[in-house]
Amino acid sequence: MRIIARSTLRRFVESQSGHRAHAALKSAVDAWFDEVRRAKWTRMATVKELYRTASVVSADRVVFNIKGNDYRLVAAIDFDKRIVWIKWIGTHAAYDTIDVKTVAYERPKADSN
Repeated sequence: MRIIARSTLRRFVESQSGHRAHAALKSAVDAWFDEVRRAKWTRMATVKELYRTASVVSADRVVFNIKGNDYRLVAAIDFDKRIVWIKWIGTHAAYDTIDVKTVAYERPKADSN
């Protein structure tokens, strides 16, 4: 699968630097990325074969548990185009404040420098 955009994952992991579990988070995110990149998903059932704890939200949207459910990753999947779009990643607590059906990736604001 092609994953858009890895930079979203990197920015989130970097934003968590200084937390005691930063290395474990980075490892978990890298493992997810590598597994999904190699996946050959054709429908949501094949996603659930690899990620049994993933929550299917709609025909194209799924929530993955990252690092033992400490973090959540929302993605949209186009099975025909073999693309996974990362819509959101954050802590489990922050996940409880979003609408998983409509949350969308936000481009980082440009530095004012």
